[in-house]
Amino acid sequence: MPRIFAIGDLHLSLSVENKAMDVFGPGWANHVDRLREGWQDTVGEADLVLLPGDISWGLRLEEAAADLGFIHELKGTKILLRGNHDYWWTGYSKVQSILPPSIRAVQNNALVWGDAIIGGTRGWNTPASPDFSESKDRKIFEREKLRLSLSLQAMDAREGRLRVFMLHYPPFNEKGGPTDFAALLTGHGMDHCVYGHLHGRSCLGGFEGDYEGTRYTLVSADHLRFVPRLIAEI
Repeated sequence: MPRIFAIGDLHLSLSVENKAMDVFGPGWANHVDRLREGWQDTVGEADLVLLPGDISWGLRLEEAAADLGFIHELKGTKILLRGNHDYWWTGYSKVQSILPPSIRAVQNNALVWGDAIIGGTRGWNTPASPDFSESKDRKIFEREKLRLSLSLQAMDAREGRLRVFMLHYPPFNEKGGPTDFAALLTGHGMDHCVYGHLHGRSCLGGFEGDYEGTRYTLVSADHLRFVPRLIAEI
């Protein structure tokens, strides 16, 4: 039976110097080898792995190529979503054109995989965030809400499937309250939503559980100790 896993925030830098993640604490030590081992021991070739953002530290597509190649060599089919640090992701069509065969990308649209449909958009800081800036964040925030709505419309056009949504930014605020992104997901029959972005102690404030019929799961790589989390069997 095919399974869906998720793990985000890989922060790979196989061809970028001075981006070793262990500077962020001992929990990141040797994280690439730990990720490879945990993935290969957990995921099967017939499975799907969702990667909700912050894939590579590369600034350009050619700098991200080695990281994408590393992911391609891992088991299963993979679906990527853009994170706030994925500067190499310069446009959906361009990214799609260079992805290895086992990798697909989702951005404000929906993809069908077997009996599942996957939607996704990046999300952003919300007005409830303490570091939200009207001048810097408002325009992006409103644009990401529109993009989420576009992805939901694409999902709604395909009925009768397991429905999974990918966000990079948390859909709940630091106090556990739903943001506009969670509110938009409500009412669309979403079975699961996975997200990342949070690291270290910030993960303690990440909401995980059921809200309005959707199961929310935080899947930042360090939070999962670099082992993909099972989301569903289909």
